[in-house]
Order: sequence, then C-alpha cells, then structure tokens
Amino acid sequence: FERENPEKIVMEVSSLPISASLRAKLISGGYTSISSLFSVSHSDIARDLKISENEALEILRVASQRRGSERCNGTSSIVNGAQSAWEMLNEEKSLGRITTSCSELDDILGGGISCREVTEIGGVPGIGKTQLGIQLAVNVQIPMDYGGLQGKAVYIDTEGSFMVERALQIAEACLEDMREYHGFVKRDLQACQVNMQPKDFLENIFYFRVCSYTEQIAVVNYLEKFISEHKDVKVVIIDSITFHFRQDFDDMALRTRLLGGMALKLMKLAKKYTLAVILLNQVTTKYTDGQYQLTLALGDSWSHACTNRVILYWNGNERYAYIDKSPSVRSAAAAYSVTGRGIRSCVSNCKRVKMM
Repeated sequence: FERENPEKIVMEVSSLPISASLRAKLISGGYTSISSLFSVSHSDIARDLKISENEALEILRVASQRRGSERCNGTSSIVNGAQSAWEMLNEEKSLGRITTSCSELDDILGGGISCREVTEIGGVPGIGKTQLGIQLAVNVQIPMDYGGLQGKAVYIDTEGSFMVERALQIAEACLEDMREYHGFVKRDLQACQVNMQPKDFLENIFYFRVCSYTEQIAVVNYLEKFISEHKDVKVVIIDSITFHFRQDFDDMALRTRLLGGMALKLMKLAKKYTLAVILLNQVTTKYTDGQYQLTLALGDSWSHACTNRVILYWNGNERYAYIDKSPSVRSAAAAYSVTGRGIRSCVSNCKRVKMM
C-alpha cells in the first residue's frame, strides 16, 4: 500500500497546525506520527510532554481533524496502490546488493547487503563493526560496470568512531581491486577507471555527527528530505543506533516509542528510495537459564525493527559473521578479517574483491 502514496499513510506531527514548541515536545517525546497520539490517553501525553491536560486535549483535537481530512483525501490512492506478489518477486530479483569485500560473507548474505531492507549488524567492541560500515560506504560507490550500485552513502556517526583516514585507505584499496578486476576479465573499462580517484569516494559519503538522542531523531526525520534531493544515495549507515539510547533513559516506554518511530521511518525510506539501511548495534548481557549471555542491545522488541540481523563474534582468533535473522537466506556463519585494505576473506591469497 505504501508504494503509490506513502505520504497519505504516515502523517507526521510536524504537519500539525500547533505551536512550534509543542511540535518539538511531541517529537522529543517519541510521538513522531499522528497515529502514535491515538494509542495513549491525553493524560499520558500531558505527563510525557510535561504540559497541561488542556494542551494535550487540544493536540488530540487538531490531530483527529487532520487524520480525518487525510483519510477522506487518500482513500482512493491507498486502494489503487495494491501490488501483485508476482510484481514483488520480480522487483526483488532486480534489486542490487552491496558487496562486503569478503566473498564468504557475501555468499551467506545471498550476494551482499540487500537494498530495500534494514540490516542490523551487532557485536562486541573491536570486532569490526565500524570497519564494515566504512567498507559498505565505499563499496556502494563501485560503478555498475563492475557489478556495483554506483551510489552514494549517508553515514550517521553517534559515537565519533568514523575515521576519514581509514575511509581513504579503503577507497584506495577499492580502486586497486577494480583495476585488478579490469585486468582479470580483459574488458574495456578504461574510461571508468581513469575518472575515479580516492577523493571521489570521500566526496560521495555524506557525514552527520550527532551528539544526543534528540539530534539523532532530528537527523533521521531530515533524511526523507535529504534523500529526496540526493536520489543517488543507496545506503544509510547509523553507527551506532544504540549509543545515545543506553544513557540517561529511566523511562523505558519513552525509549521504546522513540526507537520504534525511528525504525518505522528507516524501513519506509529503504522501500521508497530502494536503498539499504545498515544499523550497527552494541552488545549487552542477558540473564538466561541461570547464566549471563551476550546479546545485542535494546531488548527483544528491537529485534523486530530490522529485516536482517547479523551478529559478529570471535571464534578463537578469527572473526565470524552469523546470519541470525533473515526472511530470504538461511542461518549460516562465515569467517572474515579486518586488514589494512579493509574487510576481506580470511584466505590469504584471496586479495581481490569479489565483484558481483
């Protein structure tokens, strides 16, 4: 139903004719869509936003009027937006994927990171989450002649872990891999080869640094406008989705609403603009069956916020990636390594990136 007219389905609180301060309080309180206002009472809204009950009632009145108006105007568009399962299957087959630069990891992912999906990648500190994020921001730019998407990347950094020097190293290695591939298949791709420089890769990574959960929400809300103006963006990476939501949150209900709102927006962006969303996550401990176990942060409910879930872990001295959840590929594990050239296969003689 989203395909024809998504704006008729999701009505944002930013469109409500109320004061700017009330709109800001609603968004900060996790009420990002009009529909979210009708799942709680006016007393709950007043308490969450620290406003009077009369102000909360007025918000609900205005929201109810806006929702009724949008439903009247949008019914026919929603009904006409139906899509057959056959069309969906053909669309999925034509979707591009982003190589991870590790052939074994690409294989268990079904060819790489898929567009139109949200993929969560989590693991312990030092396992290579940021390295993989930077690798994907570079690899999404591989030209179509080399099996890539020839797109651009949005990188949202919540921890300050993005390293531009590292991105440059990975870009230089990616160019070397393309030259190697060019020589390997003996194809005439010289024009594409000459025109690309390492700085071109850096220019195509749009970097946002956020320092609080409110800034993170604001940037995610802004992505719709930004991507509509930069339609060649093919991947959005958030490193990490977790950081600002593990601090100073006594109200778990508020945190759940904020995270749920962000997840919904990111899913819709992925589908509407046919791009990949990568959410890097941290780990926490969970008490199960009388012992503590490592699990991805943000709780069990958060696991439903993504299409695919990949867990990175150590097995002895080797790094492994495990497909924990996916609707299209089976659960499997693959070894990978983090090298000076970026993410690579563990086999020492497998230096060349696998071009899709």
